[in-house]
Amino acid sequence: MSGTAHKADVRSGGQPGSVAVISSHVARGAVGNRAAVFAIETLGHPVIAVPTVLLPWHPGHGPATRIVHDNRQFAGFMADLAHGPFAGEIDAVLSGYLGDADQAAAIAASVAALRSVRPDLVYACDPVIGDESGLYVSGQVARAIAGTLVPVADLATPNRFELAWLSGRVLEDNEAIIDAARALGPPAVLVTSAFAAQPGMTGNLLVLRETAHLAEHAAFDRAPNGTGDLTAALFLAHLVNGRGHLEALRRATASVHDVLANTRARGADELTLAADAALLSEPVSDIDVRSVGRRSEDITIGG
Repeated sequence: MSGTAHKADVRSGGQPGSVAVISSHVARGAVGNRAAVFAIETLGHPVIAVPTVLLPWHPGHGPATRIVHDNRQFAGFMADLAHGPFAGEIDAVLSGYLGDADQAAAIAASVAALRSVRPDLVYACDPVIGDESGLYVSGQVARAIAGTLVPVADLATPNRFELAWLSGRVLEDNEAIIDAARALGPPAVLVTSAFAAQPGMTGNLLVLRETAHLAEHAAFDRAPNGTGDLTAALFLAHLVNGRGHLEALRRATASVHDVLANTRARGADELTLAADAALLSEPVSDIDVRSVGRRSEDITIGG
């Protein structure tokens, strides 16, 4: 993906192209596909939703039954989508949490097949493997994401811990994050939980080939799960809708902040996406995006 925003393909009858979202599905909550599908549909795109694992709730709420598809069936399912009658309508693919390491190869093969139909297809990999507490997937799954999916992505959206694990580097400041992100491979890397300039803030750091841009918002202690899923989905949807990288970063960051603030005010234990759907399209927070890093340009946009 170059620095030029991807332009959404509008089908006959005014129907925009679809986005395929491949991640976990929880019966209750707003993580994985439950967050990403809602966000992308709210921003105007039909979604082809593919669950990689079925769970009653996010594991952070406690142990629960876990249903993972048979790997052969999952591969066949993905091949059907990539080679079937609706392949040409897919503008973008977003993958997230995997239920099994073998799912990575099936996803990569499907992305390759879709690109043969749509060379401008955008593939975004959200490498959901862990956080500051450590890996919460097996090492085999983490290595499959790192070795099979990240290298073929146009966009990767790791948090700071995930980038450190993927790159094998210690990330003590944003300069280290920028260097690690550029070495990762994808032409665009959006790193959540980057270092902010002010206390009590957190940052989303977008690293491109020649520039890097930081958007900051207030940090929330013990925030509900799903903010990474939501950020990746919103950022990708804005790109597919034709917005530039900086505007997509500003809007995605502002929307996540606004939803978090309302979720906290309601005392909810999951992101209150249904109640805050309007904020996904039109956030209310003023978020500045500024250039950072050794190659930075003097660019700042505000809300």
